Amino acid sequence: MKICGKEIRVRGRLVRIGSLDADTYEFLEDPEAALEALRKAGCRMDLFTLMQRLPETSPKYQYPMEWDNVAAIPITTFDEWWTRQIGPKVRNQARLAEKKGVTLREVQFDDDLVRGIWKIYNECSVRQGKPFTHYGKDIDTVRREAGTFLERSIFIGAFLGGSLIGFAKLLCDETRTQAGLVHIVSMLMHRDKAPTNALIAHAVRSCAERGIPYLVYSRFSDGKKEWDSLIHFKERNGFKRIDLPRYYIPLTTVGQVALRLGLHHRLAERVPEPMLALLRKMRGLWHSRRFQATKEHS
Repeated sequence: MKICGKEIRVRGRLVRIGSLDADTYEFLEDPEAALEALRKAGCRMDLFTLMQRLPETSPKYQYPMEWDNVAAIPITTFDEWWTRQIGPKVRNQARLAEKKGVTLREVQFDDDLVRGIWKIYNECSVRQGKPFTHYGKDIDTVRREAGTFLERSIFIGAFLGGSLIGFAKLLCDETRTQAGLVHIVSMLMHRDKAPTNALIAHAVRSCAERGIPYLVYSRFSDGKKEWDSLIHFKERNGFKRIDLPRYYIPLTTVGQVALRLGLHHRLAERVPEPMLALLRKMRGLWHSRRFQATKEHS
């Protein structure tokens, strides 16, 4: 469904929650007009959620609100980030790729890039202790999913001997206030060359050259999670947590009740963090053993 020129997605069965398809990467300039269009659309939607864009950290609307967050690097110049916002260890890792023969450059979205992305996606079925979402997708699916918002996207490739070993897709919002890292993935077999660190560095450079003041890498922290390896990676590369208003607007009576009872949050968000951490560790061990067993029998 498209409202005010934006694609809308709906999730949930008991409580139907709508949001922009590229929520946190694009924004509504006139939320009230969008809400009016949603009420007339005839699609069952109990709640609609939207996030305020950077750098507007103070609430500007009167809708019901909760605090959300993003991981963002404030960018002035590449040199400022390189010398003041990251430490020597991260600088050395960013240089490591070049020392080991990896080259970084912006690339066009074409068949060669799609084929390279497909190979990266299908290298390993488990990443960060859980099944990798993109593993097993066919090349046409990869082309369709990676090829969204091409008019506002920047693709950066990490190449070794002409082969793509990592890539990043940046999606610029319509005001060019921020560029979001929609995808950043590298081959595990080449992690000794630190291609992901080099991709972050090149993404900062690309934003600085275009005058884009923020590079955003999804949320800084999801739910009650206080620390993990990804949060540590973001911190070391200069990303900071920035809290932003997220609004939940009821469109039906069900939506009003759900908001009052907190049913718009996932069940996992109600579980104590120590228990979640234990469950994540157990899940990681399970998937690692399962992946190892699959490799041994293949």
